Amino acid sequence: MAELFLGKVLVKNNRDQDELDTDQELCQRLENRVLLLYFANSESQRCREFSPLLKDFFVKLTDEFYVNRASQIALVYVSRDRSEEDHEDFLKDMPKRWLLVPFEDEEFRRELETQFSVSDVPALVVLKPSGQVISPNAVEEVERLGPPCFKNWQEVSEIIERSFLLPEFCDDRASRSFTDPIRRLKYKIENDKKKKREGRDDDDDDGGGGGGGGGTGFF
Repeated sequence: MAELFLGKVLVKNNRDQDELDTDQELCQRLENRVLLLYFANSESQRCREFSPLLKDFFVKLTDEFYVNRASQIALVYVSRDRSEEDHEDFLKDMPKRWLLVPFEDEEFRRELETQFSVSDVPALVVLKPSGQVISPNAVEEVERLGPPCFKNWQEVSEIIERSFLLPEFCDDRASRSFTDPIRRLKYKIENDKKKKREGRDDDDDDGGGGGGGGGTGFF
């Protein structure tokens, strides 16, 4: 299913919003997993009702407090929010293991909506590792059944049971390069959103002096 995102950038829902900026990283996070595409708008009352349920659903399948080993499932959030501020406020309460289509990549977000015929939200598209659709919208199924949904999806997904996997996402593979932190930093600097955020921080630190350059982001 990683093929859907090859050549694109996905973002981790962590504090720094690190980017999966290589196809290899995308494959490591998405291969051999049931993939959920979650389309939502934080202003929608229906989305506000369903999102906490989906959060609980995902956590109970991936958090070692509930399971011995994280289930082979991945979720990519596709925002339909009107503003980046709404988008970020929503994500603060969502699992850190979620991945995101960058808010600024509106073209790709709209492509995904069209490809999977998303006309209303919330929409939870469930995909096999092959990319075949299991469910065009599993919102009601998750509400009705909860985590047992995953077992049903797993059975039809032809997922290879990989008991040797760690609960995390195989991020310790030898193929990862020691230059990854440098490459990630390059992408952070080039990310417009993070530039604006760093600019605001600089204004606060300098008393609004604004100083040029952007060379202050390294502490």
